[in-house]
Amino acid sequence: MNQAILDKIESEQFRKDAANFNVGDSVRVHTKVVEGDKERIQIFAGVVIGRRGRGLNSTFTVRRISYGEGVERVFPVHSPRVEKIEVERKGDVRRAKLTYLRKRLGKGATLVREKEMRGGAATQNPPAVAAATTAS
Repeated sequence: MNQAILDKIESEQFRKDAANFNVGDSVRVHTKVVEGDKERIQIFAGVVIGRRGRGLNSTFTVRRISYGEGVERVFPVHSPRVEKIEVERKGDVRRAKLTYLRKRLGKGATLVREKEMRGGAATQNPPAVAAATTAS
């Protein structure tokens, strides 16, 4: 088929309210679950350990610890079953995939975000240090 036709079909199915999240962020994914004739929203909260794919085929993996066991789920970003994605907190990571979290237990499995104070007055140079750096 012609790629332009495929792109037009895909563009109609893209999510309008694309959530802005990255690997390392703690998210809450609201998914629609159908049980018989009833439909309800189920929340899966955890850390995004990977993203993959491009366009309509893009997915992300969320990991959490449930009753001492690690549980991972893969969600399509543009799926109509995913109601919304809430970012609880941003993570500061240096990798694209966080598979090393699978080996960690307890507090080592959580990602610590930078303190809010670092972005404020703490990052500014004190006057004595600023004068010393400009003199040399």
